Amino acid sequence: MLNRVRSAVAHLVSSGGAPPPRSKSPDLPNTTSALPAAPPEAPRSPPARAGSGSAVPVKTAEARASFSRPTFLQLSPGGLRRADDHTGRAVQSPPDTGRRLPWSTGYAEVINAGKSRHNEDQACCEVVYVEGRRSVSGVPREPSRGQGLCFYYWGLFDGHAGGGAAEMASRLLHRHIREQLKDLVEILQDPSPPPVCLPSTPGAPAPLDSSHLVGPQSCWSSQKEVTHESMVVGAIENAFQLMDEQMARERRGHQVEGGCCALVVVYLLGKIYVANAGDSRAIIVRNGEIIPMSREFTPETERQRLQLLGFLKPELLGGEFTHLEFPRRVQSKELGQRMLYRDQNMTGWAYKKIELEDLRFPLVCGEGKKARVMATIGVTRGLGDHNLKVCSSTLPIKPFLSCFPEVQVYDLTQYEHCPDDVLVLGTDGLWDVTSDCEVAATVDRVLSAYEPNDCSRYTALAQALVLGARGTPRDRGWRLPNNKLGSGDDISVFIIPLGGPGSYSRVIRWCRLSQRFQPDLSGALDPHIPVLS
Repeated sequence: MLNRVRSAVAHLVSSGGAPPPRSKSPDLPNTTSALPAAPPEAPRSPPARAGSGSAVPVKTAEARASFSRPTFLQLSPGGLRRADDHTGRAVQSPPDTGRRLPWSTGYAEVINAGKSRHNEDQACCEVVYVEGRRSVSGVPREPSRGQGLCFYYWGLFDGHAGGGAAEMASRLLHRHIREQLKDLVEILQDPSPPPVCLPSTPGAPAPLDSSHLVGPQSCWSSQKEVTHESMVVGAIENAFQLMDEQMARERRGHQVEGGCCALVVVYLLGKIYVANAGDSRAIIVRNGEIIPMSREFTPETERQRLQLLGFLKPELLGGEFTHLEFPRRVQSKELGQRMLYRDQNMTGWAYKKIELEDLRFPLVCGEGKKARVMATIGVTRGLGDHNLKVCSSTLPIKPFLSCFPEVQVYDLTQYEHCPDDVLVLGTDGLWDVTSDCEVAATVDRVLSAYEPNDCSRYTALAQALVLGARGTPRDRGWRLPNNKLGSGDDISVFIIPLGGPGSYSRVIRWCRLSQRFQPDLSGALDPHIPVLS
């Protein structure tokens, strides 16, 4: 009963709807229950087409999962058809019905201009309650005394070669984060350093006697400092890995086609954790200042990691590729000549004698948005892509793709934030045609036109950014005001206000209401969030 109340409260806070189905297992996310019911008139997704950040087309089965959009958009069947229209490309946002997203978050999205049949972006915005798995002392905690934690969660998932991976991640990744945080509930609320070891669980095998092991004791003269912040980072990293492993296990039964970039934000105990795996981007605009909160992972930015892996494990190259990079494709007539090159250890260039192996196709080729790994995919981190092969080959690309995100941390308690300070999350459809400075200028222009306590200002800002990147239809294409091509990709944007009136009051009211039914939910009231009337 207590768990049902927690789940209902968290879901009502995040979406204003009925509570989601409970997982059959209390510890592992349930994929089947997480997938949404198919809309009555929603079309089915076909095999994906390639794009700038997508894989080269591969042969896939017809997707069995129905086309869907984030539940918080509350789209009717007619609204789904409009959202799926490549001609009109209408911008979609949550309805202004008084039930706003947590934290007064703004959101907007638009479908691509024909790059793929459906919008392959997905989004998630949730408030998640975490109940501790056990006490640090090893003594089971009494349910009536349990002090849980509540974290706020935003996720953007940019799918490629199909939308199945993005949809699955949007439904389940926050549950994996919750599972990873269960061991940390009591630890994070204790100001003392985290314990190095947790007590063994009942029934676990007894630890082995290590007294016979001999090692240099000087290396262990002191204990490494481990912070609470680094443990939250580790929990998020592990959650990404577990999500990727689940996709690998269930890619056939649930038709998890393709892969996705993942940009996730977690707010917990006064700090914002931004985790990015892919080419989406997050920036903070604070008092006009731009603070990058992520970096893109592409074949160019991760060239040395990819080359090092190809050098250490040449079997992954299949005799078809070389880990070395050249300014252009080497020709057979250039055998024996000296040509510019660079390897996994180099940031600059040098000359080497061209040998027969150098005639193979380079592991990393192209520049900018045209850069590719194995001439196939334009991103090097993300979730899924377990079936991705080199075009016209059986050589898998997944070993070169990492599911681990880079996590950056921003401490909200260290600064005084005004209502115009925001965290902007966007898929690459936004950033391909919009610079950080242009986004900051739009933030200032749009928010200054609204009263500080008007929560609709953040949705208006998200819509303005999406419209600005999409452009207007003319000259047989979508054009920006400067007549350059607008973004033909799917575009999704979250605007998260960092301070000011209207940002938190509704969430706090829900948490207070929940305490009438759940006394031990008091831990969900984060002391770092200001309680505003």
